[in-house]
Formats: sequence, C-alpha cells, structure tokens
Amino acid sequence: MNKNILAIDIGSTKICAIIAEKLDNDQLQILGHGIVKSYGIKKGSIVNIELASKAIKKAVSDAKRIAGSNIDTAIVSISNSYTKSINSSGIVNIPHKDIGIKEIHRVLNTALYNANVPNEYEIIHVLPYNFKVDDQNFVEDPYGMNATRLEAEVNIIMTQKSNLSNLKKAVKSAGIDIEDIVMNGYASSIATINSDDKELGVAIIDLGGQTSTLTVYTGNAIRHSDFFGIGSNHITSDLSIALHTPLNIAEEIKLQYGDLTDTSMDSVELPIIGNDDKKSLVSLDIIRDVILARIEETLLILDKMFEKSGLKEKVGSGVILTGGGTNLKGIRDLAQSIFSNMPVRIISPNISNIKGMFEELKNPAFSSVIGLLRYKNGEHAEYEINYSQNLLHNKKDEEENLKDIKISAQTEYITKEDNRFSTSRIQENEKISLEDMTKADKHSNNQVNKVVTWLKQLF
Repeated sequence: MNKNILAIDIGSTKICAIIAEKLDNDQLQILGHGIVKSYGIKKGSIVNIELASKAIKKAVSDAKRIAGSNIDTAIVSISNSYTKSINSSGIVNIPHKDIGIKEIHRVLNTALYNANVPNEYEIIHVLPYNFKVDDQNFVEDPYGMNATRLEAEVNIIMTQKSNLSNLKKAVKSAGIDIEDIVMNGYASSIATINSDDKELGVAIIDLGGQTSTLTVYTGNAIRHSDFFGIGSNHITSDLSIALHTPLNIAEEIKLQYGDLTDTSMDSVELPIIGNDDKKSLVSLDIIRDVILARIEETLLILDKMFEKSGLKEKVGSGVILTGGGTNLKGIRDLAQSIFSNMPVRIISPNISNIKGMFEELKNPAFSSVIGLLRYKNGEHAEYEINYSQNLLHNKKDEEENLKDIKISAQTEYITKEDNRFSTSRIQENEKISLEDMTKADKHSNNQVNKVVTWLKQLF
C-alpha cells in the first residue's frame, strides 16, 4: 500500500517541506515541495511561535499545492541546539536462549531505565551502538543468536520538554500534526553517508545558515553529536560590517565572489550604508580575507569539538561536509588543512532511490530534509527506539509486533532477573513493596478487630 510522507526541515534560514509517495519497491516519488525563508527562528531555536508557524504553513501549503495532497501529519527535524545526549547500558537474561525482537526491545528498555534522564527532558532517540552476547563483544546484530545473556550500550538523545512544546505549537498552529521527530544532524547523516562510512567511522559536519552541527558515527551508530551557533549568515554580517555595505548587498557579494581559491586583485564597487548615491571601491582580496577568517574560525572550533568527543582516532572514513555553507568554493581544501591526516569530502544528499527529484533539492543545503524522507522510508538505525517510543527494525519476517509497546521505567519487559543488575533500584522497589504490605496487614487486622468487637456486643 502506497503512503505519502510529509517531511519538514525547520532551519534558521529556510524551512523546506517535501511530500513524497512511498512506493512498493522501497523507492520514493517526490510529489511536491515548498521552500520559504525562516522567520521566528534564531540559531536553531524558536523565538517567535507565531512567525515560525506562518513560515511553516507557507512551505507546507506550497508543497501541498504542487503535490495535490491533503496530508496533515509530518516527520519534523529538531535542531541540535535543542538536544543533549547521554550514554547508558543494560543487561537482560535470555530465558529461552534465542534472541528475538522482544529480547532486544527489553535490553534497550533496561538501558533506558538505568539512564539518568532528568524529569524535564523527553526522549527523541535511543540508539544502540554496541551489543554483547554472553562474552562476545561488538556484535553487529544479535537477532537470532543463541545466548543466556544480552547486553546493550546506547546513546540516548533527548530534549527539554519546554523546547519540544514550542516546536509542537509552531507546527500545530500551521495545521500539521507531528508523527515523528528526528535530530537535524542525524537526518543529515542519513542522507550523506554510506555503509562503508558507518563501518569505518565518519564525522558529518553540516554547515547551515546560523548553526553548524557535528555528528560522529562509529560502530554503525551515532556516538556523539554537538552544536555550534555559527553559520554562513555570519559571513554576510562580517562582510556588511567590514565593507560598510547593506546586508542584502553583502549576501550578494558572498554568493558571487565567495571563492577562497581566487587570488586576483580585482575590485568591485559597493553601495555604502546610509548613502545610496555614494559607492566605494573594494578589493576582492579583502572580501576573500573576511570570508576566510570566519570559515577558518568555524572549522577550527568544530575540529576542537571533534577532538573533545574522544572519537577522532576511531574515525577511519574521514570528514563529510554538507549543508549550504559548503557552496563556498575552496572550502574543502581549507577543511583538509584543518582536519589534518583525514580525508575530507563535500557530499550532496543521496537520491539513489528517489524519483522525480527537483534539481534545486540536490544541493547539500537540503541534506537534512532528504534525510527525513529516507528515515521515514526505513533508513534509520537498526533497533532504534524513536520519538514515538516504537522499536524500529527491518525484520520483516518477525511475527511479534512491538510498535504499540511504549517506553516505561516500570515496563513489564524488565524482569526480576534483569533487575538484579540495578541493585539500588530493586532495593528501593522492595522497600516500597514492604511498606505497602505492612500497611495492608495493619488495615486487615483493624477490620478483624472491629468484627470481633461487634460479635462480643451481640452475644
């Protein structure tokens, strides 16, 4: 059965909505898209719900008009600026010796149960990066294996409930219900990396308009994600200040002359702020130096973030650059000099199984929204627990349907035997149970005493 997908990427500079049809052969058919300038959003965060909602509604309306669709549910991106992550692990016994989907789901819930998730946060992704079957470590897929014990290490990505509420309000006011949420950096990585990148380890840097994100893959899963509130729009601001020219002119200069490899000494005439009649002659060499200074600073900070993650030595496939900021000529060579001894590539979104792709959507600036489509088409991490609290897997022959099983700290899938690995929690639960039993006994004794007293009065 064919199904339409609405993907909405909510960025700081643009909002893009795409409607695609999911075909029977796991391919996607683009039906329509809408791209509008962002309003009410700064550095990835919603600062004005009403303005953000109007922009989202305009992008979705344009996509609906082209597609001829009335779809009202969507998968939406959430900025890395909203998210934080923690690692956790869980262990469960395998009573029947064979590991199925139910056992995998149970071990992930145990890892989540053991995590220290603050009350004011809500889970976006639970991403397993390592399974251990008995004494065998680094098992890629434990499904179907025979074992007595299963262990999982996971990366939990979460966001504050208040931030999530603001995002939901903005989308809901645009007439759309959210059915799934994906972290922006995760979506970009889905659209740009291949199986070799996952196996060898890779870092994905998305250079956006007001933000830059770092996502590190090792062991076929996300191990680290980070955020930096600087993007290509800051180049425009720098040019405007340095050249004393309006922002719109500075943006045109960036797009037209933003070539880090150009060493010519030509000049260009620019209008001066506050005086449209007077123009100044500016050397292209100065323009290049302003752009170079900002881009170099951004990449150096991202390199420090990469170092701080402690995963740089585990990345064998190098660094992938994507996002609108990669449209600056010469940025790959600059990044290569900063991320020394690592290959650097600029990657556009993978459109191998997507039909009807509009030419403008093939740009690296649209990696995130294409990643949302691919995520909804099944290209998620295997055994991920998503925002809707469903276990995502590609075992089509699996009879057990766990999609309606919700994450819960008191889940029935964490057995008494599993809980022995969380001693402090067991003791706390046992203490509560003992108190409840004591109260029940006291209540029962009081009732018996009342009956005895009543009988004495009668006889």
